[in-house]
Amino acid sequence: MRVEIVGKNGFEFHERTEELVRKRLQKIENFFKDGVIETARVVLKKYNTYYACEITIPVKGLIFRSEVKDKDFKAAIDIACDKLLSQIRRRKDRVKNKLEKEGIKEVYRSNQLDMDDISTDVFAGELVKNKKISLKPMTVEEALDQMELLGHDFFVFQDAASHKVCVVYTRDDGNYAIIETSEN
Repeated sequence: MRVEIVGKNGFEFHERTEELVRKRLQKIENFFKDGVIETARVVLKKYNTYYACEITIPVKGLIFRSEVKDKDFKAAIDIACDKLLSQIRRRKDRVKNKLEKEGIKEVYRSNQLDMDDISTDVFAGELVKNKKISLKPMTVEEALDQMELLGHDFFVFQDAASHKVCVVYTRDDGNYAIIETSEN
């Protein structure tokens, strides 16, 4: 697995930091067959009163991601890895229950990665990020799972039944809602 470590906001990492990150990510890599995880991106940020650690691991059709803030950067790395382990265990348990669904069972066995193309563009003070995603047909339940894995409060997907672009999101009351597109 190739580990990409990026320091932002003045965070400078040393060999010991890289060794720590690799050691923690080794636990995560042990959940998968050899070669399934090709890359892991770790972004370490330094702020005035705390550190932030973001870890993103793309795995065939899924993206495991965690973001943690802590006063100690080593603790932030540990907690972020623990969150990822929890997500992976939870996902693996769900897969065991849904082995009959095509594609999902291959997450823990396939050597192929399917990463979304992400590009960042900065415009005059308004649009600060532009993400391009490839829409894959999935059920609402699968979209909810993916949204939870990413830790986002919304997720854009293509409905497998209607082939329409939809957005599923978390409401303020903790429930979920869906926005479906229509042709005029």
